[in-house]
Amino acid sequence: MIRIVSVLLMYLVSVVTFSQSQTEEGVATLKVTVENVSGTEGHLQFALHSKETFLKSPIMTKTGEIAGKQSTVTFKNIPAGEYAIICYHDKNDNKRMDFEANGMPLEDYGATNNVMSMGPPVFQDAKFTVGKENLELGIRF
Repeated sequence: MIRIVSVLLMYLVSVVTFSQSQTEEGVATLKVTVENVSGTEGHLQFALHSKETFLKSPIMTKTGEIAGKQSTVTFKNIPAGEYAIICYHDKNDNKRMDFEANGMPLEDYGATNNVMSMGPPVFQDAKFTVGKENLELGIRF
């Protein structure tokens, strides 16, 4: 009888463990930090994109508070895949990036992998891969 109970108990533990690993597999949390914010006014706006949504309609957005010269946000429950994050310092809190008449940005901005060239960020340069491990990413302006 004790043997049957212990076998049954081991079976239940393995089923619970397997179901938890299936739930967590391929879903991650992304912690994103900008460490060189130029001022304390406004907020930082972060946008998570896939290749299909890049520079269009983001999958998810976050607003980051500025503490000292940095801002950190967390994106939760991100399925496995390739993504890129772009962010900007919304100094006047109007929830959009402001530009000069000639198209030059008036507010600091950046993207994952910190590859900056003339013009807007490119998905291929900013992409990173999400698996089942949580990630911590840094963006510089």
